[in-house]
Amino acid sequence: MPLIGISSPNKQEAERYCKAISIRGYDYIVIGNTGANVLPQSLHGIILTGGLDIDPNQYGQSPDPTASLNVSSQRDQWEIPILKQALEHNMPILGICRGMQLLNVVFGGKLIQDIGGHRDIENPEEKSVFHQIYLSPGTKLAAIMGSGGFIRVNSQHHQGLAEAQKAPSLLASAYSLEDGIIEAIESPNHDWVIGVQWHNELEEELYKTFGNIFQAFLERSERFENNINSH
Repeated sequence: MPLIGISSPNKQEAERYCKAISIRGYDYIVIGNTGANVLPQSLHGIILTGGLDIDPNQYGQSPDPTASLNVSSQRDQWEIPILKQALEHNMPILGICRGMQLLNVVFGGKLIQDIGGHRDIENPEEKSVFHQIYLSPGTKLAAIMGSGGFIRVNSQHHQGLAEAQKAPSLLASAYSLEDGIIEAIESPNHDWVIGVQWHNELEEELYKTFGNIFQAFLERSERFENNINSH
């Protein structure tokens, strides 16, 4: 049985992601700031969770004073090294919201420090706003979902990326129709590295087929474990 690492500052913030893994019968540990910045050797997959903003200094920009940033520089300092190690091992990685943005930054991309219309500004802790996106046929994510086309997703973020900010080696696999914001990315150079901008762990708000993303990630993690044990 593969062991999944859930990257989060604490167990409380990781609770929804832990539930998404445990209800599918898989084991997990929450990876926080241990001070060592070392990826646990026992892991077979990693989930990069949502959270506070990435420090713009990580992608070569100064903070925009109009962007209402709430950065977590401390989290950047331990999470980025762990992500880089996971990539070096070609470990399955699922990035959600901030996790997708972190993938883009680590691959050499940048972020739009503030975008409009992608969360409820008046009630940011309330139920998500929703919008329609286009899932590109032929991508790994489309294969997981069953097909490409138009789908509806939740949205709780104020940062993101468009084509100009995307890391060159990453593939954009979904777009927001209204403003061109990239809603999902994947790495063609790794076995299974996918990021989604929406909060996939809020499964009760989404189509049931969004659970396929977690299931595909877990099955790939199981394959990763089997490959390690066979050598």
